Amino acid sequence: MRLIFLPLLLAAAGAGAGAATPLNIVTEHAPPASMQGPDGVTGRETDKVRELMARTATRYKIELFPWKRAYLMAQNQPHTCVYSTSRTPEREKLFKWIGPTDEAEWVLWGRADHEFPLKTLEDARKLRIGTYIGDARDEYLRSRGFNVEPVSNDLANPHKVLLKRIDLWAVGMRTGSPGPSQQEWADKVVPLLVFNRIKVYLACHPSVPDELVDKLNAALAEMRRDGSLARLERKYEH
Repeated sequence: MRLIFLPLLLAAAGAGAGAATPLNIVTEHAPPASMQGPDGVTGRETDKVRELMARTATRYKIELFPWKRAYLMAQNQPHTCVYSTSRTPEREKLFKWIGPTDEAEWVLWGRADHEFPLKTLEDARKLRIGTYIGDARDEYLRSRGFNVEPVSNDLANPHKVLLKRIDLWAVGMRTGSPGPSQQEWADKVVPLLVFNRIKVYLACHPSVPDELVDKLNAALAEMRRDGSLARLERKYEH
């Protein structure tokens, strides 16, 4: 009888091990949403993700990487998720989605003394737009034929604007956020046009089980109902 049931026991053990595979969650340094703290990765969106994992008893780890690397890891490595990821039609089939965890606006910033008209996105067709490598705004504008100049460090873009090396900077901002106020270029580089509104998610590799995705989405809905999301957001208001 041992010989008969041993393969079944081994198969069951293997299935259990697979189901218990911890999630590898990655993100970028983007305060106050995600940043390195003394005790690990922290931030507004990070706290939401940690609460989700705690409520569903999901094993996980969170690590910080440059955005493009983090995004490609979630796209190519099993059991890997990335936040905060803009959900766009181009990305829809690449991931399984948990969220939305937040909302954002895509804004074109430029010099306060700019001399070109900018009432619609089409007005920027012939202008040079600074973007961030691997970012959804870069993908969106590039796919529509705009003249984009991506950089590996997004904070290089406002300086390029001031030097007139580019005309505009495509920025992702949390809905309702006033934007940076303590940078040396504040009031010199300013928001000119909101050109898109999107929602952001925890985006997971297709290998993440549907059952877990459903459980995480249900937990997020409960966090929204019981006020936990609002509480975590208030924590980082200042």
